[in-house]
Amino acid sequence: MIIWITGARGFIGRYLARDLASHGNLVAGIGHGAWPAIEARHWGIASWINGEISASNLDQMQQAGGSPDVVFHLAGGSSVGAAIANPLEDFTRTVVTTATLLEWLRQHAPQAKVVAVSSAAVYGAGHEGAITERAATMPYSPYGAHKFMMEELCRSYAANFGLSVVLPRLFSVYGPGLKKQLLWDLCCKLAAGGAVELGGTGKELRDWVDVRDVARVLGRLPELAGADAPVINVASGAVTPVSEIAGHVLTAWERARGESRTVSFNGRSRPGDPFSLVADNARMRTLAIGDILPVAQGIAEYVGWYLTSSGDEF
Repeated sequence: MIIWITGARGFIGRYLARDLASHGNLVAGIGHGAWPAIEARHWGIASWINGEISASNLDQMQQAGGSPDVVFHLAGGSSVGAAIANPLEDFTRTVVTTATLLEWLRQHAPQAKVVAVSSAAVYGAGHEGAITERAATMPYSPYGAHKFMMEELCRSYAANFGLSVVLPRLFSVYGPGLKKQLLWDLCCKLAAGGAVELGGTGKELRDWVDVRDVARVLGRLPELAGADAPVINVASGAVTPVSEIAGHVLTAWERARGESRTVSFNGRSRPGDPFSLVADNARMRTLAIGDILPVAQGIAEYVGWYLTSSGDEF
């Protein structure tokens, strides 16, 4: 198949591209940043456009490699903190780019299946226990609100113009190469030495899923795309307090470096972060994707990547 990935140079996009290419698909990408061809090919990208999602750039992709059979739309804001700091920029990156892509597809590739990647942030705060796809959506941050607007655009184009869409909502994605958020921040603080303090109470609940599992799941989702634009949670289904995540990092760090360290929590929660965000992933499990990487093993691999690669591959 001919597959396009918007935001292919990002953390999730790279893993997805490599997984899709390993199954014989021709993968083209668009997004921001210079990407030498040899490096892009290492991640499975046959052709890369460094630029905005615009009609002219999408025309160029079509002329170079043909119309897409599937489009994975990952471009957009990727940080709650950045969205709070600059909500207009996040709106442009998430909502405007989605409208541009959908309109182009409506006119030039209406047969393409669209996997528009959303976030668990659309569920917002106030949920207890595992969240199903039928749960109320109450975005708690500009980031979550913009992801929900993106979903609504997709639903509108599916209902009115017959585009085939599926809307995966990702929970806490991590893995080698992630250079932001909790795991990266904690490893950087450990490497710097001295006391390590994290925000929040440590009791916050999250559902952590390795990026390699996410790539495998996303690759199966085009078969679910339709005019009803179904939603599917992409998550491990395991409930893990942040303090336990920190504990896994400390354990892996001690095994690798022989340093016994501790972490404290200051009790101050970050704006825009709900207390509990964990998934019911029963629908995802129907895809028969096999075992999900246990979080303790995945975090040990992350710490190993941090200590040995210095992020060179990314």
